[in-house]
Amino acid sequence: MIRKIPRQQLVAEINITPFTDVILVLLVIFMITAPLLSQAGFKIKLPRASSAIPTQTRGKVSISITGEGLVYLGKDLVTSSELKAKMQAVYHENPEVSVSLSADKDCAFKDVAGVLDILTAIGIARLNIATAPQDKIQP
Repeated sequence: MIRKIPRQQLVAEINITPFTDVILVLLVIFMITAPLLSQAGFKIKLPRASSAIPTQTRGKVSISITGEGLVYLGKDLVTSSELKAKMQAVYHENPEVSVSLSADKDCAFKDVAGVLDILTAIGIARLNIATAPQDKIQP
């Protein structure tokens, strides 16, 4: 007696679960790395402070000063006169503008004071100075 083995039917559906998993992993990776790309092109080592708290940079103007004294408005390298002109235009557009100043811990204070002087002369009152959280020292 010969037994007939039942044949299985082919499944013609595409399983999208692995594809969805890959897409979600890529989404998480991009969400984590996107904030890190905002200062691409130059390195700034922020000074440490025990009271440093993370801030949202959305809706703020970002000014960065490198260790060599170069000033960046967003991602653009600017001179003092260009910084003043551009910040005056931003201030006239929105008098409630908020500025986030990131200065390298190795930059000269005269560079920071120069930027602060420009912002004060324009009338910008909302200023945040960026710092990195201080590592807690355990005894």
